[in-house]
Amino acid sequence: MEARILEQDNEKIVVIEGRVDTITAMELENVASTLWTQSGITLVFDCEKLEYLSSSGLRVILTAHKQVSANGGKFIVRNLTREVRAVIDLTGFSRILSIE
Repeated sequence: MEARILEQDNEKIVVIEGRVDTITAMELENVASTLWTQSGITLVFDCEKLEYLSSSGLRVILTAHKQVSANGGKFIVRNLTREVRAVIDLTGFSRILSIE
């Protein structure tokens, strides 16, 4: 898994590539946690190149959503692949997340 941060149009974008599983979820959390404490931030997880998302990865997404919302910001998940979208839908996360 690789995660890098980009800034574009007042958004902080975490571009995620590869697999987010039990081993790599902590790496994603470490990257994202540097951002989600900022007030009023728009934090985007760009998942265009995300190949696999485990329950540990879902936990990171839910934590990001809660932390950003608590700090008055907006959390968006963008560019989901069909496979990852199916996981998001199956778990019911699509009802609480902003998905683009």
